[in-house]
Amino acid sequence: MSFSLSALQNALRSEALARSIFSSQSAKAVLRFGSYIGSNIDHRESSERLMNHAREQIASYENKGVSYPSGYVYSADQLLSGKGRFLRSWHAPKGGVWLTLVLANTLLPESSLLLPLAAGVACCETVQYFGIGASIKWVNDVHVQGKKIAGVLAETFSGPRYGEEYILLGIGLNVNNQDFPAELQATAGSMSMYGQGPFDLDAVRVQLLVKLVWNIGLLHYQEDNWLRLSDSGQELDADHPLIAAWRSLSDTPGKDVHFGFNVVDRVQYSARVVDIDNRGRLIMKLSDGTIVTENSGEIVYARR
Repeated sequence: MSFSLSALQNALRSEALARSIFSSQSAKAVLRFGSYIGSNIDHRESSERLMNHAREQIASYENKGVSYPSGYVYSADQLLSGKGRFLRSWHAPKGGVWLTLVLANTLLPESSLLLPLAAGVACCETVQYFGIGASIKWVNDVHVQGKKIAGVLAETFSGPRYGEEYILLGIGLNVNNQDFPAELQATAGSMSMYGQGPFDLDAVRVQLLVKLVWNIGLLHYQEDNWLRLSDSGQELDADHPLIAAWRSLSDTPGKDVHFGFNVVDRVQYSARVVDIDNRGRLIMKLSDGTIVTENSGEIVYARR
């Protein structure tokens, strides 16, 4: 990975200007809150599963009595044994962007629950930045014309010595890679299949880091607002800005879906999606009118 620090700083300045819904002062505050993201980057040509490597590094730091730097990013040009949810194969050859972001969990539970959504929004905004009409499927799959081009896997990990909780966000984004295994050809796509590729991978990485800085910074910023208002006896009335961003990018509300904890192996029920709430939970309506809310699991869109 060869992009310069100045390229990242220039992109961050542009990001503050692009977020016109926020005042200049608020936009700068959001970026300050997220500035620890990518403060350390470990990039390699190839790697085994990056999440396993991140766990080993956390343990190594703690065993030396050294504080682990939150916001550390591990990335690779290709993964040799990537895994997704339920140990499904994560096809990660050269030509894509593959990284794991490690966060010390300093957020309140209400905010940390939204980290997987924040990562999904960051991925979708990155793809859209390059002129490709992407959407988010709950929770954080990014797809174009029905084909998945990015996914996020969130895992928690407690340090072996101090017991500090970390959240590991594994992100995979298909950029220039177009050859997929037979089992993925019907469901997977890449940016270069839908945009004016091939794309500069370092430019994509810069934008992804910037979008992560913004959206995770937004969680800290909103939590800080909430705490200050709480202390003064006031309440936040508006929707969480990250939830609003997710809604603007998602095509899930209104869709008929099949839901399951591991929906590929077993569908638990079918329903129509109504919305998500301010905790990122999926609100659905069953055929008999019953409203159900799910905090975790996965969906597939029903065919019509």
